[in-house]
Amino acid sequence: MNPKISKILKISLPILLGVFLIAYSLSKVSISELLVYFKNANYWWILLGAILGLLSHLSRAYRWLFMLEPMGYHVKLPNSVMAVFAAYLINYTLPRAGEVARVSVITTYEGVPFDKGFGTVVAERIADLIVMFSIILVTLFLQFDFIFNFFLSKFNLPKVIMAMVVLSVLGLAFLIYIRKSNSVLAIKIRTFVLGLIEGVLSIFKMKKKWMFIVHTLFIWTMYVLMFYITTFAIEGLQPIALGAILVGFISASFSIAATNGGIGSYPVAVYAAFSLFGIAQGPSIAFGWIMWSSQTLLIIICGGLSLLFLPVFNRKFNIK
Repeated sequence: MNPKISKILKISLPILLGVFLIAYSLSKVSISELLVYFKNANYWWILLGAILGLLSHLSRAYRWLFMLEPMGYHVKLPNSVMAVFAAYLINYTLPRAGEVARVSVITTYEGVPFDKGFGTVVAERIADLIVMFSIILVTLFLQFDFIFNFFLSKFNLPKVIMAMVVLSVLGLAFLIYIRKSNSVLAIKIRTFVLGLIEGVLSIFKMKKKWMFIVHTLFIWTMYVLMFYITTFAIEGLQPIALGAILVGFISASFSIAATNGGIGSYPVAVYAAFSLFGIAQGPSIAFGWIMWSSQTLLIIICGGLSLLFLPVFNRKFNIK
């Protein structure tokens, strides 16, 4: 595919998907009904949720220092914080461009080589991915009966078992091919996987590995608590089951990768998850929009201020 066309598609498709999902969510709950939920929401709970989100972002910025320090780079904490918030903001405009911008900030103001800075971000994301999969496994364990019965009611069990066997055989055959083949694709995949493993192992080689692990767990604990706490702001959601919280959180987390910052996809993902537990679509979609709006507002304010203050903060360090 032409690189120019590919670039256009990468930018336009998430936007178009977001627009479609916004229209879809509004077909379920009208704007006037949505505004009623916004008007009647308890903003003290929303504020508390936003504070928990802020703490997770600050912890992420501080955690990053643990990975840069062993390479001899003592990055100033304010620069790390502002780089993280700037990255979140830029992700709303260009998908996944935020991480590049984040590394560019410390390259510009701290002199960290881009390739080394980007390597730490990749390793950091691997750690986050491990925690995310751990949350999924815990959810599957706690909600096994519910999830099993749900799939049993929706799908033909013999066909599901057959499909799983076929997929397992195909997966095993693919792994054998990747391991033994010398094709360009196989070599690229092996190199990528080995890089991921090296990135994970590098976490355990750093001096402050336990602090890194503590901050990683803290970040994700704040994410889940932020999601749970905000449910108290919406009438019709309480009491809410732990399973609904975990499934809703996982669904919402994946939705952020679907569109720019989860616009449009976040409320629909929450609604899809909550509907499995019999929660009404009105409060579900309203919660999704309120949750997304509060966190987006936080990113716009902090990210915007970060982009403004980065050159101001670093000006004094550039004066000879």
